Amino acid sequence: MVAVAGMTWLNVLALFAVSGVLGAAYYMEFVYEELPCPLCLLQRIALCGMAAGLILNLRFGLAPRAYGLILLAAASGGVFAVRQILLHIAPGDPGYGSTVLGYHFYTWSAIVFAVSIAATAIGLLFDEQFKGRRTRRLGPVAIIAMVVAIGMTAANVATTFLECGLHVCPDNPVTFELLGWPS
Repeated sequence: MVAVAGMTWLNVLALFAVSGVLGAAYYMEFVYEELPCPLCLLQRIALCGMAAGLILNLRFGLAPRAYGLILLAAASGGVFAVRQILLHIAPGDPGYGSTVLGYHFYTWSAIVFAVSIAATAIGLLFDEQFKGRRTRRLGPVAIIAMVVAIGMTAANVATTFLECGLHVCPDNPVTFELLGWPS
């Protein structure tokens, strides 16, 4: 039972971490007025997919299929992040957007996705967490983590719609299409 409680808390911490990464992306978007490119949006979707897997684990009990969703989302996000890194790997290419501690946000995303894949794979090695699987009563911290992640996902849907409308998103967005801001 101790292993299950420990894995539940790790899922809560991971959910806060994913929400923090999405929050950092929104900080860059609104404070620095750096709208996300299509690959950035795909990375955000992958983060939301990871959050969905973590929420499934918290709400319905620890399950291999939820970890599978986390792995699938992290792997696809990693592919999107590495693709963006390779687009800007040429010498003299300034990259897309500002840097944080010397790395562009998509490089940090690649690191986050790689760590997530490794952590999830290690978590799957402890199969006693799946024996006698049952839904556990969630504490307030877990509920807050879930609400924050769902809020970040809803905000992602809304801002993506405002940025792109019902059209294909521009390669280098400069305004929210539906708002004309910033101009």
